[in-house]
Amino acid sequence: MNQRTRVYLSRHGQIDGYESIPVYGYTDVDITRIGVLQMESLAERLRLTNIRAIYASDLRRSVKGAEIIGKYHDVPLYFLPELREMFFGDWEGITLSELEKQFPEELKKRKQALLTYKIPGNGESVLEFSKRITTCYQKILSAQRGQAVLIVAHGGVNRVILCQALGLDLSRLFSLHQDYGCLNIIDIHDDGAQVRLVNG
Repeated sequence: MNQRTRVYLSRHGQIDGYESIPVYGYTDVDITRIGVLQMESLAERLRLTNIRAIYASDLRRSVKGAEIIGKYHDVPLYFLPELREMFFGDWEGITLSELEKQFPEELKKRKQALLTYKIPGNGESVLEFSKRITTCYQKILSAQRGQAVLIVAHGGVNRVILCQALGLDLSRLFSLHQDYGCLNIIDIHDDGAQVRLVNG
């Protein structure tokens, strides 16, 4: 029998310092009051769904979102370091404008080899990051086969999962936008994935 696994995939709410466009991967920052409202709004949207488990990155911005939504669902919450955003090495915590000033040559190298370029300071390449996320995602799907599950993650994490579901090459990663507090819905069938909503 063809079992459907439904994945509700969300991004955390607005983060502290968002206005300066910071490079936060593993950097553990909180969400703003607006971020809380975004997650409360998403919690209302998902209130009547039959979610059987909630997974999130173990970083505060995702944990908070998972806990806010989890108030309406008496289900297990799992906080996984494997679901963290990409690790940006020496770029962690600086703003996009500072990054462009301090590392122009490195940014050029990254643009030329987006998938394999490793960020200075032991940062992840997009391929390494994708492998980490895909491995974790497949474990979640195996554990929750035939159920509905919520994943509260990060922009980059969601893009990797969506690229896979849509059959897009990883080089298209940044063609997919993810707003704070957005929702994506993916149905997984035995013969493939059907994407029902992106950045909703």
